[in-house]
Amino acid sequence: MVSVGLCEDDPQVRRVVVEALAAVDLDVVVAHRAAEAVREFTPDSGLRAIVLDIGLPDGDGRDLCQALRASGVTAPVLFLTARGGVHEVVAGFSAGGDDYLVKPFAVAELQARVTALVRRAPTPAPEPRSLHLDPERYSVRHADAEERLTPTEFRLLATLLARPGEVVRRRELIAGAWPVGAVVQANTLDSYMRRLRRLLEQVGAEQRLHTARGVGFRLG
Repeated sequence: MVSVGLCEDDPQVRRVVVEALAAVDLDVVVAHRAAEAVREFTPDSGLRAIVLDIGLPDGDGRDLCQALRASGVTAPVLFLTARGGVHEVVAGFSAGGDDYLVKPFAVAELQARVTALVRRAPTPAPEPRSLHLDPERYSVRHADAEERLTPTEFRLLATLLARPGEVVRRRELIAGAWPVGAVVQANTLDSYMRRLRRLLEQVGAEQRLHTARGVGFRLG
């Protein structure tokens, strides 16, 4: 049976989603909190899609999505949330989401959206990642070393980790780390990247942060 992940803290919504997806022959792996989802929704868990609430008790579902992407999870993500504003939707896509469904929702629409994501889910071999992001503590770990991050630093590092070895353009980093419409000066982004470079050195990460002058940054 095809498996999908669900991270939702509301027991009533959780029950509705599980029953709805079971009715279309989908097995649901349930997490109640972001920290539990990070442990359960791994690159080798075989999930073909993931449904995330945004307002979780231990963090923001968009930060959770970024942490999953940074860990190598490629399953499509559907955000299921009461936050239906345009800015909220755009922020969800910037965080690595693939679809967005606003509560209250029709069960048939949920089923259709999730099964559509399952059909187009990639099945690459998972790539091992030596750095691990914790969306509950806003921290980065490598081996036994851990450093705390600000939310902006967390989102910047997650954006880079999700695309290892690629040059991520400055505008893409800003879109992934700051609210929609935020005006971010070039020297502000550069300051954050200098601090990230030091933090990676402090945890002993093999990856190094490289500058592609005038374009963006690359982690590799």
